Amino acid sequence: MLYLAQVHRNQFLDQFQLKLLARQEAENIWATIPEETCILLGKGNTLNEKLLVLVELSSTGEIERIEEATNWILEIVDKYLNSGITPEFLRQEAERAEQWRQDLTLQNQDLARRSLELEARREQIQALEESLMREKQDENKPNS
Repeated sequence: MLYLAQVHRNQFLDQFQLKLLARQEAENIWATIPEETCILLGKGNTLNEKLLVLVELSSTGEIERIEEATNWILEIVDKYLNSGITPEFLRQEAERAEQWRQDLTLQNQDLARRSLELEARREQIQALEESLMREKQDENKPNS
């Protein structure tokens, strides 16, 4: 699994460690990691402190690959922020989508109500037709 992490020096162990900041959930979906989670890099691994990196971890939590995140971050800035997609824009779009969903739900409920009303009216008309047919048949019967 791919993570965004920041390099820190663990003073107690005199080693560098990665503080995991976010986890990739899907291709363009990331989730922040609210609790502090750190992974020791081991002795001999020296990266610049505060450096942002992308780190791929195995299912057992072992580091499979580390790469500097600068180019990745610049690509995100270029792809999204240069085109006007801001957090505010995304929030507004999410609100609009939610409003559409609510409107569609109300329309669907209204259509269902109308459908039930039409069905009830159809049944009333059928009952009236049957009643009229019986009356007509009764009128056409000779009196005995």
